[in-house]
Amino acid sequence: MLFPDEFREFCDAYGPVRINNQVRTTHPGVAHGNLGQLIRSDIEAWAHPPEDMATQPVGTGPGELFPWGSAASGETMFLRVPKGASEAWSVFVHESDEGEFLEYAMSFGDWMPAYVRGEDVGVCLRNFAPEGPFFQSIG
Repeated sequence: MLFPDEFREFCDAYGPVRINNQVRTTHPGVAHGNLGQLIRSDIEAWAHPPEDMATQPVGTGPGELFPWGSAASGETMFLRVPKGASEAWSVFVHESDEGEFLEYAMSFGDWMPAYVRGEDVGVCLRNFAPEGPFFQSIG
């Protein structure tokens, strides 16, 4: 499976990073917290959700969601693999408070700036960045 171009560009530019002291992602090329290893372990963890939790197909196949990041406020962010060549990638956020998956019909390249601007994209800033957006390398 190939990550979408804009996601790879983001990871290559920032590496393992924490954004606004909240959203965390890793990088496929680092030994500590390797993105591929984290995706595989997260897919295994999501394979057996509690009975009362809304579910989505989690994996790396067409139409499935694969986890790419997490938030200090409990959310998990996913990319939905397109089912076909004409379908676009989209971002899903599992909100821990509500226990549901929310789809954002936008690419990662649109979702991340929307999050940084404080727009409603499933991960609430909740005063994690009171003085404005910032990032911190975690490699």
